[in-house]
Amino acid sequence: MATPATTSLITTSDAYCLAVGLSRSRISTLVFNDGKALDRIAGGGDLNTRSFEKAMLWFAANWPEGAAWPETVERPAFGKSESAPAEQGAAA
Repeated sequence: MATPATTSLITTSDAYCLAVGLSRSRISTLVFNDGKALDRIAGGGDLNTRSFEKAMLWFAANWPEGAAWPETVERPAFGKSESAPAEQGAAA
């Protein structure tokens, strides 16, 4: 059985938070421009496919060098025709 997209997103976001030392709320603001979005999703809320894909691409583009990507989550790949989302101060 495949892992639900929401579980993959929260697993990825929490691993990112741990790797960079920022709160889920801060990362939620960077990814969704909404500091409560990730907590809503973690609490059982839903999101649309485009938002999920955009978020996962953001994490892939901004993943800290040397940090392990979660083993249970498939990492998105970028093609030359796709533009990776720019980092928006994740180190801030």
